[in-house]
Amino acid sequence: MLGLLAGAALIAACAGAAYVYNIAASAPELSKLKPINPGATSVVYAADGTRLGFIQGNTLRTPIISSYMPGNVRKATVAIEDRRFYKHGGVDYEGVVRAAFKNVSTGQTVQGGSTLTMQLIRNLYQGERARAGIAGYKRKIREAKLATDLENKHPGRRGKDWILTQYLNNVPYGTVGGQTAVGIQAAARVFFDKPAAALKLPEAALLAGLPQAPSQYNPFLDPKAAITRRNEVLAQMRKEGYITPGAAIAAQRAPLGVRKNAYYAKRRESYFFDYVKQELIDTYGAARVREGGLRVFTTVDLKLQQAARRAIATRLPVPGDPSAALVSIDPNNGYIKAMASSGDYAASKFNLAAQAKRQPGSTFKVMVLMTALRKGVDINKTTYDSKPLNFFDQATGTKIDVQTDDHSYGGNTTIFEGLVKSDNTVFQQLDLDMGPENVRQTAYDMGISSHLDAYPAEGLGGLTHGVSPLEMTRAYVTVNNGGWRVKPIAVTKVEFPDGHVDRSLGTPKKVKVFTDGETHEATLAMEANVQRGTGTAAQIGCPAAGKTGTTSSFTDAWFDGFTTSLNTAVWVGYPDVNTSMTNVPGWGTMFGGKAPASIWHDFMTTAMAGRKCEPFPQPKVPFVAQPFFGKYATTGAPGGAVDPLATTTTPTTKDKNAKKKAGSKKFPPGQYESPPQQSPGNGTGNGNGTGNGNGNGGGAQPQTGGFAPPGSTG
Repeated sequence: MLGLLAGAALIAACAGAAYVYNIAASAPELSKLKPINPGATSVVYAADGTRLGFIQGNTLRTPIISSYMPGNVRKATVAIEDRRFYKHGGVDYEGVVRAAFKNVSTGQTVQGGSTLTMQLIRNLYQGERARAGIAGYKRKIREAKLATDLENKHPGRRGKDWILTQYLNNVPYGTVGGQTAVGIQAAARVFFDKPAAALKLPEAALLAGLPQAPSQYNPFLDPKAAITRRNEVLAQMRKEGYITPGAAIAAQRAPLGVRKNAYYAKRRESYFFDYVKQELIDTYGAARVREGGLRVFTTVDLKLQQAARRAIATRLPVPGDPSAALVSIDPNNGYIKAMASSGDYAASKFNLAAQAKRQPGSTFKVMVLMTALRKGVDINKTTYDSKPLNFFDQATGTKIDVQTDDHSYGGNTTIFEGLVKSDNTVFQQLDLDMGPENVRQTAYDMGISSHLDAYPAEGLGGLTHGVSPLEMTRAYVTVNNGGWRVKPIAVTKVEFPDGHVDRSLGTPKKVKVFTDGETHEATLAMEANVQRGTGTAAQIGCPAAGKTGTTSSFTDAWFDGFTTSLNTAVWVGYPDVNTSMTNVPGWGTMFGGKAPASIWHDFMTTAMAGRKCEPFPQPKVPFVAQPFFGKYATTGAPGGAVDPLATTTTPTTKDKNAKKKAGSKKFPPGQYESPPQQSPGNGTGNGNGTGNGNGNGGGAQPQTGGFAPPGSTG
């Protein structure tokens, strides 16, 4: 009988061994398995290498090298998870027998018998487990086979250290606030607000005990269970000889010491950070950005960010003052050096510098000026009569009713002087001569991306949809750098986990849209605006050019200007577009030449330190004037000029058809449902289909539409 039983046992053992062998043999080759990407938290850096923050996902993971892992972390992990780690070859057969005996004797699974190498296989090749579709002992047999292969691939003590480092970088330690800390570095930050290298013995023991049951031992959820588990780890470390009994007792008496913190949520320059994150999503897709592991290097200069906020706070210090936003770009390559605002990120995530669409006022006269220059108009000799305008323009089918802000007029005025003085009447006539469609195209060519309607009002800044400070800075860069439209750049390079570096986002993208002769003529006029026109508050002791802008309802005020090395735009206004700045403490009624020009001055004074203070260069291709046939020009047009006031204000049949055609365009609901007209006023509509305006500005309002953008007061 004993012989029969022994034979049966032998047969069963052989059959079992053969079964195990067959299962192990069915495991795929390690070399053919692709490790899963466990992800890592992406890091964003400023231009000087300072960390701006992390792009968070569901997984928080920051891999580190073994030298950054203290010995106590490694010892605690081996002691509690795999005490024979340095003796076995990937599978601890003694541990398997011990686990099996304990499980049978207790009637439940209390030990798993998995080595650290087997657990690493499970973490690195989870796809193998899902693809095989087997559980329990079959899965462990395959894990054992792959663990043996992995140990053979990384032999010796150095191989063991590599395996342990990989384990510590890939094992989940628990979930806090919906985010899982994977790897010892993330765990140290999440639970103790410190790097792994700074972990003390009790802290190392606590973390080492978490992977077995992260939720059960989570110290934020169950401190008592966490202490019990930590002390169990310490006792095992003492038993294995890693620490002395005295050290174990002292560590067991220590408090948990965990600290809830926002390490991974902390950011610097949050508005710019969000801008960068969105650019990454637009380029690589949301899934790739969430996957993480990116090292993102940006263009932002933290010193200039501080200078921008300081300038804003100094000039608008009173609670309840208008908000302000500033964007500064290097004209040579498009690098965004500053993107700041007075907004409170905790209260609103809306980026006034990049997202706010505001009326640009007279800063848009530069688009009219550039349209004229690209047509060869001599802005120094071509003149317009500066006087109140009240007539019907047949070409656009629009009633024109425009005045200057202070109701003073200079008579025969060159285009050059019209820009220096920001004369609405001169530039409205020039806009009509150039054609609003051509002015719109010029604006697009300069880098404006917001929708434009090609209304006559747009030449004075009366835009239906508005533009952002970032757009306006980019547009003026085109004037500063000799006619090259440059894409704003926020990211210089992105490093991927596999070592690949993408520099495409940081490669300047330039398109030639003007000659440098044309932009030089404009620069001279804008330089005169700073020297003796509406922008004198922006003088900084270096050659500077720019243009002020104020809407007729005083809801927006701008200064957009540049030196040879830096372009900067400043916007001031209330986020509520309906709030007028007519009683700002220390400023009174707000114009572009007041707070915006002063903020620009303060910022650029700091920003120009260390940069070249030099005159604007002479053009390589001199500007050559071409014959100009302007309907409204008083001089500079062969064959004389046409007096706009001589034009009939009573539409003929043709005029009526033109007006009807203009009114049939597809406009946004409630906006410009009939052709716009120019009239003094603040250009506000009551939304019921009857536009109304009042005040003394040169605002644009529709005849019957429910919305009217403000115009420009200079």
